[in-house]
Amino acid sequence: MIGVFKVDGKFSLKKLIASILISEGVGIASSVFSMGSAGIYKKLAQPWFAPPAWIFPPVWGLLFLLIGIAAYRIWMLGTDRKDVRNALLYYGIQLIFNFLWPIIFFTAGLRGLAFVEIIILLAAIIITTIKFFKLDKTAGYLMLPYVLWVAFASILNYSLWQLNR
Repeated sequence: MIGVFKVDGKFSLKKLIASILISEGVGIASSVFSMGSAGIYKKLAQPWFAPPAWIFPPVWGLLFLLIGIAAYRIWMLGTDRKDVRNALLYYGIQLIFNFLWPIIFFTAGLRGLAFVEIIILLAAIIITTIKFFKLDKTAGYLMLPYVLWVAFASILNYSLWQLNR
């Protein structure tokens, strides 16, 4: 397990903590702007496959941890490299879309727009994951649960939109 934190034999506690705090911070910040989302979610007509509201916080907490570690591994390769900077740029872009989705879906109640936004988010995550894989296989693998969850969330978003028009 500790090997996941070493990149080319190097380890930086500051970069690891910063990467995780940035990632988890996005989740915390978006939840602040979408307070009451669990209550809103529970009131919506649900498709048969909808998970209970309580599952989302721990799943997202774990996903943000994993992608934070993935970003740390890429950062450790050196920002003097153009391919590293490019991968981290896409990582930042997908974090912005991730931040915005719950605000659009829950706070604004714009479920159709949220669906369009989550598809863009998913595309940005896939691009980021491919870029991470090219630089560091472990970082790419750390992103896969995130890809799968957001793909599932996209289907859920579409279903909730259709059932609650």
